[in-house]
Order: sequence, then structure tokens, then C-alpha cells
Amino acid sequence: MQSKLHIVWRQFLVAVSIVSFVFPTVCFSQSIDVWIGTTTPGNGLSRGVYHCQLNVATGRLTKPKMAVELANPGFVTLHPNGEILYATCQINRRGAVAAFAIERKDGESILKALSSVEIGDGGAAHLNVDRSGKCLLTAQYGGGSVAMFPIADTGQLGERAVLIKHEGGSKVVGNRQDSPHAHWVGTDANNHFAFVPDLGLDQVVIYKLNPDTLSLTAHGHGSSPPGGGPRHFKFHPNGRFAYVLNELALSVTVFGYDAEGGRLSSLQTIPTLTESQKAGEEFNAASEIRVHPNGKFLYAANRGHDSISVFRIHADTGKLRLSEVEPIRGSWPRNFNVDPTGRWLIAAGRDSNTLSLFSIDQQTGMLQYQRHSVFCPTPICVTFGGVAKN
Repeated sequence: MQSKLHIVWRQFLVAVSIVSFVFPTVCFSQSIDVWIGTTTPGNGLSRGVYHCQLNVATGRLTKPKMAVELANPGFVTLHPNGEILYATCQINRRGAVAAFAIERKDGESILKALSSVEIGDGGAAHLNVDRSGKCLLTAQYGGGSVAMFPIADTGQLGERAVLIKHEGGSKVVGNRQDSPHAHWVGTDANNHFAFVPDLGLDQVVIYKLNPDTLSLTAHGHGSSPPGGGPRHFKFHPNGRFAYVLNELALSVTVFGYDAEGGRLSSLQTIPTLTESQKAGEEFNAASEIRVHPNGKFLYAANRGHDSISVFRIHADTGKLRLSEVEPIRGSWPRNFNVDPTGRWLIAAGRDSNTLSLFSIDQQTGMLQYQRHSVFCPTPICVTFGGVAKN
């Protein structure tokens, strides 16, 4: 016959296991790194890349601190190993990319310079590491080009291996589409193809990628509506659908994706704001797009209106339905990101110098402001440690 103490102990362990399963954050809390790229104008407040931590249990951010001084580190991304950070920047006032080792000391994460390389075609608007970690890709808005740089085993960058200049322009929107403007670069899940939305061409340019030979080969394109101005591009977790945010038209174009052939086929284009909402602002431009980790929701940011549009994703077709437009409680959301757990969204207000936190309803995708913002100077990129989602 079991002792009364033994029975009570077993009941306690069962209770703990149930609570841990149903409410895991009650028993375990976890903080993840948040890296923030910024602009550093002469009269601005920022001086480099900033770092803070997000507690995924409580949804609270620590005070951002500068991790390294750097000129105009607009966009940052991580190596797949999570130990190296890469940033667009300026070195001696020339467009460059830089690599940093992430070091942790006394509970703080700091960046130690490894290498920097001049791009040679102006500054990069965006960058990404391929999924093998063998090369860094950059998109140059002013130069209208895509470039590739080798990555050593140490994480250091080698001299530029590839530079491809886009040609033409849709010329639908004057001054913005008279020439190419490559705005983003990234790869598919299989790491077989690279994708470059070009605002000036109204195209998502596709390249066949070979990180072993450091080569990019032209492979066609997907088309946005004339005058749309494709800016940023994201895949659905299932790999069957992809989404491009059209900056000029403030809309999202949905593509079906043939992973075997590396082809995009347009399925739908849907506005992020109504005409009356746009008419109420002096100026509007779309900026960033994210797909929720569960694949059920999509988010798009609207500068000027200073809001994030929330869409439901149809599971079978990948098409979108607008469900909410949420103000960011800040100014000029150049960027935002959804944390790896899918529970929190951080909106970066460039002109308000803020990072604002929202919870995400896991059933509807709706956003709820948590009345929690922290000061961060001119933030324009939010990247979570451990997961290179930029």
C-alpha cells in the first residue's frame, strides 16, 4: 500500500505536468535577442546597431542598447548558425556590408567586427544569407542590382563575386519607375532560387542560385500589377504560395509557387488600405510584409497611415482576406517583425523612435497593443536572434 506522502507527491507531479503543457510560460520563461538596424543621419539620434531582448512569456522588451557603432546599418540579418550578424552600412561614406561575431558578456550581447566589404554599386537596401550559409546576397536600390559575396567558415565576407545590373523600367509611376530599383533579396526553402523584387520594373526577378560555385543565373520573373512597385517578398511556410508587397499601390500580390521549376504565377492582388483611408493622409507607402509562423495570417505595414493591415490566409488557395487595420502607436513603420513563437509583433516607428509591442490572437491573427513601447533611435529593421527573419 502506497504511503500518503507518495500519493501526494504523484498528484503534485501530475499537476505540474498539466500546467506545463497547457500553460508552458507559467513554468518556463525565455528571452530572445532582438537586433535593430537603424538610420544614422547627421542630426539623428542613432549611432549604430542596437540590441534588446524580448521575454516571450511576458511580452516585454528590455531597454535597447547600442551593440556596435556603425554608419547607416539599415538592415541586418543572421547567419544560419545564429552566431554571426551581417549589416548593410557605409564605410568611408561608401556602400558596404559588414560581418560581426555575436559575443555575450555579463548578460549582454555585443558585436565584434569580423570584416567589411565595399559593394561597388552604391548602398544596399536589403541583404540576406543563403540557407547554406555560404554566401551573402544584397539588393541595391539606387544601383538597380543584386550582388553576391562569399562567406568563409569563420563568417567573414570575401570580395564581391557577382554583380548583376537590372535593366529597363515600367515607367508607370514617374520618377520611381524610370529605372530599376532592386529592393529585397532572399531564397526559397530549397535554396535553389533567389528572388529580387524590383520596384522600378514591377517584377519579382528570379535567379537560379548555386552557392557552391557562387553563381546567379537569370530565371524569369513574376509580375506585379503595373505601377505596383514591388518592395518586399515572403514565402508561405508550406512553400506553395508567396507574397509581394507593392509599395506604390499599397497592395499585396499573391503568387502560386512551383518549387521544382522556380516559377511564380499571380493569383490575386488585394489592397492594404481603402481609397478613403489613403485619401485621409498626405502620403502613403507600403513598407514590410510578414507571414505568421502558423501560415494562417499575413501582415503588411503602411507608412503615412502608420498602421499594419492584418489578413487571413485561405489554407487551400493562399488568397487573402483583410480582417483588421491596426495603428502602430508610432510614426512611419518602416519595418516590423513577428517573433518566432508567433505570439508577439514588434512595430518599429522610425520617426517616433519607438518599438511598440502587440500580442497576436492565435485564432484570428488580430493585433492588440500591449501599452508597451521602448525608445530606440530611428529603427528601420527588426530581426530576432536565432531565427534570421528579415
